[in-house]
Amino acid sequence: MRSITRHLGWLTAAALTLLSQTVQALPSYARQTGMTCAACHVGGFGPQLTPAGIKFKLGGYTDTDGQAGKVPLSAMVVASYTHTKDDVEPPADHLKSNDNLKMDEASIFLAGRMTDKIGTFVQVTHNGVDHSNSLDQMDIRLATATTLAGKDAILGITVNNNPGVQDPFNTMPTWGFPYVGPEAGHGMGEAATAIDGGFEQRVVGASAYGLWNNSVYAELGTYRSLSPSFQSKLGLGHEDTQRLGGNAYWRLAYLKDLKSSNFSAGLFGFSGKVEPDRTVSAPRDKFNDIGVDGSYQFLGTREHIATVNGSYIHERKTEGATGDKSTLNTLRLNASYYFNQSFGGTVGVFSTRGSAPEDTTTGKLFQLDWTPWGKEDAAAPAPFAWANVRLGAQYWMYNKFAGESTGASGNNTLAVFAWTSF
Repeated sequence: MRSITRHLGWLTAAALTLLSQTVQALPSYARQTGMTCAACHVGGFGPQLTPAGIKFKLGGYTDTDGQAGKVPLSAMVVASYTHTKDDVEPPADHLKSNDNLKMDEASIFLAGRMTDKIGTFVQVTHNGVDHSNSLDQMDIRLATATTLAGKDAILGITVNNNPGVQDPFNTMPTWGFPYVGPEAGHGMGEAATAIDGGFEQRVVGASAYGLWNNSVYAELGTYRSLSPSFQSKLGLGHEDTQRLGGNAYWRLAYLKDLKSSNFSAGLFGFSGKVEPDRTVSAPRDKFNDIGVDGSYQFLGTREHIATVNGSYIHERKTEGATGDKSTLNTLRLNASYYFNQSFGGTVGVFSTRGSAPEDTTTGKLFQLDWTPWGKEDAAAPAPFAWANVRLGAQYWMYNKFAGESTGASGNNTLAVFAWTSF
């Protein structure tokens, strides 16, 4: 653990040092591989990966065009305007009751090839709402290509700080739709499973994984909580005193690349024990998350692209102090269409239902977006040829919010966003 935390501190310092450098900060993965963003990303932007993007991630972010002198650095800025049907009273800290125009976040990434077999995705983020700085998502990989039973294989190890951030598919909560959302919105409600951000950035873990015959994927790992003092040093504050122990993360999936289309289907799980407050001696809570997911992409000639992604997670939880049991079930389903890797539309359905009535939130989400430089033969005009951008609008429609149907529509939210990387 001490070795891991030392490396975490070094990587954070390295990212912050690179932040002070100047115009050499270019999109790191595209520059490193010599490929356009559209080769690895549906719609030319965002976390939704094509088969090429999946293999690049599993290969440890190390693929290269062989040209030296590439700086593994990128940056990102997200800004939004948010209007809710009813005013939010009292408003959240640093926000108005309504009509919030904010720079949601600005991030810098240490992201790319470190050696022939080691690559990184390390994100340091400035939150534009509460004006804090912290280590955000982190995924450091050691990977190698080999053969098993006469078939191509990739074997690797990932060290990361969020169960699911290392997943290469588009269905897990960390990388699932919506890929960007306003800080001032209501989102999908307060209740969430442990695998859906329950320990995000406050743990460190390691997993071993493998991809066999470009089809069968398996992963097994475990996590350990960072101390409150170390969380504070990473900019996360020291309010979180829970401690995760005795846990396991696992993933199985099958994927098939048919060139003009592809699909995947899988199972995943995360279970463990938690001390609610490490400063007080008390029985540990237990949780067990099991999920099923699937994805389909029609890529065709890349002029017309259609995708469908879905996941269902069932969580069982037992309170250590009382023995009380509870369940939480989340469903996420979305379908997207992109024309010419530029103009896109997505319809999503979200449902969180718990044994406690107040845990239930259901609704729909609609998004229209434009990525002007998304397609393979498009580039931003000079001097911004190194940039990419997505402009979009979302409408969040709630059928039930925090267990209440009456008044749920008052939370309906219109969000307009600008999302750029460079």
